[in-house]
Amino acid sequence: MRVDETARLYGRVAAAVVSVAVGFATGIAMMRQAAAASADGAPAPVPSASTLGSGYAGEQSSWGFGLPLHMHNATGLAILIGLTVFATILSLLHLRERGRWTRRERALIADLDTLRGSEDRAEMLLSSERQVIVTWSGRGEAIIEGDLTLAFDGNRVKPGPAGLILAFGTWLVPADAGAIEASLDALRERGAGFRMTVRAQSGRIIDAHGQPLAGRALLRLRETTEEHRELAELRETLDETKRGLSALASLLDAIPQPVWRRNRDGSLAWVNTAYVAAVEAGSRETAIAGGIELLDRQARDLIARSDGDRTASGGRAAKRLSAVVAGGRRILDVTEAVIDSGRVGIAVDVSELESVRADLQRQMDANVRTLDQLPTAVAMFDARQRLIFHNAAYRQLWSLDQAFLDSGPLDGEILDHLRAARKLPEQADFKAWKSDVLAAYRAVEASETWWHPPDGRSLRVVADPNPQGGLTYLFDDVSENVKLESRYNALMRVQAETLDTLKEPVAVFGADGRLTFANRAFSTLWRLEQETLGERPRVDAVIDVCRKLSPDEEPWLDIRGAITGLESRAGLTCRLEIVDGTVLDCAAQPLPEGATLLTLIDVTASVNVERALTDKNDALERASQLRDTFVHHVSYELRSPLTNIIGFTQLLGDETVGALNERQREYSDHIMRSSGALLVMINDILDLASIDAGSLELAREVIDVRATVEAAARGLEDRLAESAIGLDLDMPADIGSFVADGKRVRQILFNLLSNAVGFSSPGQVVRVTAHRTETELTLTVRDEGRGMPEDVAARVFDRFESRTLGTRHRGVGLGLSIVRSFVELHGGRVELTSKPGGGTRVTCTFPVNVAEPKRAAAE
Repeated sequence: MRVDETARLYGRVAAAVVSVAVGFATGIAMMRQAAAASADGAPAPVPSASTLGSGYAGEQSSWGFGLPLHMHNATGLAILIGLTVFATILSLLHLRERGRWTRRERALIADLDTLRGSEDRAEMLLSSERQVIVTWSGRGEAIIEGDLTLAFDGNRVKPGPAGLILAFGTWLVPADAGAIEASLDALRERGAGFRMTVRAQSGRIIDAHGQPLAGRALLRLRETTEEHRELAELRETLDETKRGLSALASLLDAIPQPVWRRNRDGSLAWVNTAYVAAVEAGSRETAIAGGIELLDRQARDLIARSDGDRTASGGRAAKRLSAVVAGGRRILDVTEAVIDSGRVGIAVDVSELESVRADLQRQMDANVRTLDQLPTAVAMFDARQRLIFHNAAYRQLWSLDQAFLDSGPLDGEILDHLRAARKLPEQADFKAWKSDVLAAYRAVEASETWWHPPDGRSLRVVADPNPQGGLTYLFDDVSENVKLESRYNALMRVQAETLDTLKEPVAVFGADGRLTFANRAFSTLWRLEQETLGERPRVDAVIDVCRKLSPDEEPWLDIRGAITGLESRAGLTCRLEIVDGTVLDCAAQPLPEGATLLTLIDVTASVNVERALTDKNDALERASQLRDTFVHHVSYELRSPLTNIIGFTQLLGDETVGALNERQREYSDHIMRSSGALLVMINDILDLASIDAGSLELAREVIDVRATVEAAARGLEDRLAESAIGLDLDMPADIGSFVADGKRVRQILFNLLSNAVGFSSPGQVVRVTAHRTETELTLTVRDEGRGMPEDVAARVFDRFESRTLGTRHRGVGLGLSIVRSFVELHGGRVELTSKPGGGTRVTCTFPVNVAEPKRAAAE
């Protein structure tokens, strides 16, 4: 505004100066023309208003009337003076405006320097952090300032064009790029400021701040990765501190001692659970709000006055005070410490201390009484070598006067007194021996010596230095132990001689695995040298020598484990075979104190007999197997021709090829019965062969018990009628059915009934009984025959075991064997009860519920 006014002022001044100068020049010219006209006698020209200018229009009349020449000179002079004055005024105005402009220029220069300084500071501030400032003025282009590497990798020297900083999708994660672009659009269109944190694709964190400023839109992008990291670390540290404080508070709540913290004004700021219980406040808040104190005012003042008290070790001294804790008077050791925010304190209940001290005194008195009852003499001396304690055994051992001992004599004085009474061992240099005894006061570890007084006793003397200084003597009279040891050694020599004369090899190994004893038989058997035995070799060395004669490794490993085993010590028996054919039974027996007794017995003769019996048994088994194979083979070979014989006999009996006379018909029936019996026997043999081979499978089905029993009985109707033997079927009406192989069950009953009929006499009755439970079905066949003794009944189920027992019944001895095999195939069992003259009862028990057939054959 001031510059425009000055320009207009200069314009008006310049126009006035030009106008005056033009009028002045015109006036001079006209005067010259007037002078020339007067000289020629012509009238002078009159200047017009347009010529002289508007400033001189009023003077037209003067020029028109033709003034004299001196008037014209005066006018010119006046004009000249006026121009001079005007020029002077104009110069003064110019000087004034020039000074004004000089001051204005200096002010502008100062303002420019200030602006440059502000710009430098702004530039320095902008460069002090890794940031970018983007401004928009209206719809104009963006002005970008700052560290352009913000949008790129920090190690990159040339970040690229500045405009790429606004291509947020190229260096920000997609979600943040979309968010900042939308916020920028709102800022530029509506002036809506925003602030957000975005993440670069490289993982760096950027703080984006947009706001309108002086009609412009400003965006500030600043990297805050380190700030976020430091903030996260500070938060983690704060959380850790909070957790530590929480743990400390929990720990303080868990301890039984009252703990409190006071503010600087002495009021309670925090108390633990034990404090709340001690003052019976009910809750922590109640105790703090009510200011319920554990200690009275006098005790608190005493603690405050003793803040400077310290213990010898530099710690804060505790004050022993009396207080009411949970309704009872207790003695507390109270310690308070000054901290920045106030004071903290803890109270430890020491009410039991005096009772503990009394208990300690009682224990010490009890220990004194106990030591008085010990047979071992005990004497204690302090650091000055003066007697402070002795028991009754010490006084009795040396026969010392009680008054002398109560006076607290020195250790050296007691030794001199005993030497004078000739109760100490005789010494050539008693002074040196006494010095050696008293040197135990300066020793670090206990020492043990043996004293042999003139009265023949043997004393074991132990001198044990005390940690606080002084010495404790233990005098143990071992005279009786020495006598017992002598007797024990004599007994051991007798036992060793006794074992040495035995013919059986004997050896004893100690707990350390070394050979401690071996008799002559042991050393002779294994060829051990006397020098080797004298060195007490270890078990490994003994085994190495013995394995030269008995190379089998396994029994020696067992023997070594029995001798050196630590976890389990049990007896061991094994057999050793020597290369010369000798067989030895070895026994390892644990002994007390970790020793092991090893004994060897020659069993060569019994082993040879055992081997002979084993070979004979193997031969018998092979013969039995050969017999079974032969029987099976013959049975298969006989079945085909026997089938032909039966077929042709039936053809003859039917008289289809011609009529038969009575004798021929009798012969045909006899052939038919004999062939049928032979076929049954062959079938039994084949069934047993199938059972042995494991190929016999049961065809299980639901069978009716009554119908099955009756069907088996019908097969023996002719024999029953011929032998005049009755049959009684005892079965309940609801006996029902069960799952089994009907053919095999009928075969079982047929064989049992056939045996019962064969061993029964005319007029007797064979009884079949059926009984059922929830899980089992029992079929019993009982006869009234002769019965059988126990030895026969024990073998009756063996194959080919046939006994007539004085009857006409003949068989190959396979019927009952097949019965047992078939019952066991069904998962059942067979029981036989018989006694001479009391008949025989055979009971077969079948399981009622069977899921699957049992394939394994019963032997």
